[in-house]
Amino acid sequence: MAAYILAQLRFKDVAAYRRYLAAFPAVFARFDGRVLIADEAPEPLEGDLNQDKVVLLEFPDAEEARRFTNDPEYRAVAADRVQGADTVVTLLKGR
Repeated sequence: MAAYILAQLRFKDVAAYRRYLAAFPAVFARFDGRVLIADEAPEPLEGDLNQDKVVLLEFPDAEEARRFTNDPEYRAVAADRVQGADTVVTLLKGR
């Protein structure tokens, strides 16, 4: 069953976040996933939006999504994301 990682980000150090963006593709390429959405201008249709960016990643299953997020190389790269943005990351299971 497909699984998705939804990341909602509020920038606090844009330079650090841009370093993360530069390193992300090489690490992400090692996993069986796709970037479906990376929108730095999300438009709220209802309610308040407190994020500057929304990212949606697709994986074939939750195991692969967790393998990506727990990977030591990704965790090292993600340090710049943590420095650069307050982030809520959610694992979603598809159909």
